[in-house]
Amino acid sequence: MDTMDLYGRAQDGFDAVLAAVRDDQWETPSACAEWTVRDVAGHVVWGQHQLRAWATGEDYTETAGAPGSPHPAVLAGADPLETWRAARTAPLADETLRRTISLTGLGEIPLEGVVTLLITDLVAHSWDIGSALGQDVRLAPDLVAVAHDWARANVVRRPGFFGPELVPPAGADEQTRMLAFLGRRVGASVPA
Repeated sequence: MDTMDLYGRAQDGFDAVLAAVRDDQWETPSACAEWTVRDVAGHVVWGQHQLRAWATGEDYTETAGAPGSPHPAVLAGADPLETWRAARTAPLADETLRRTISLTGLGEIPLEGVVTLLITDLVAHSWDIGSALGQDVRLAPDLVAVAHDWARANVVRRPGFFGPELVPPAGADEQTRMLAFLGRRVGASVPA
């Protein structure tokens, strides 16, 4: 399956988790330290806008939703689900995916690599929101594999990005191992 197909499926999974959030749950603390469910939604909306800017070559100077931002909820708006759906990036052409950009911590990479990073972001944040709200989030195994592969090759461990790797429980499934690698423990709030 190609990168944009995987990305669309990761977006669909995030959409499903957001669609299940009740109006009274947006201010619930998420599995990302110091971020509410609305903050996580705002951060993911920021990622969609940033990807679009990289794809078109435009400048995007908004930093409220960047990794480590104190309150990205501002980007989620009054209706985070509708804001997300309006921001959701459409598939990108192959020539656009080959465009090279510079990313702090990762260096010069093709935009396709950023899309894979955002697959990882969407998969992790789907779990962050769902688990905080008591949803049983079962991520697609192929998306978990892509996210885990990307993380093992590129993860940035510092405040505002990914927390320290955790040891998964004995016999853990691939999803739990991937989440542990990203600093997440099933059933616990940990740094994002």
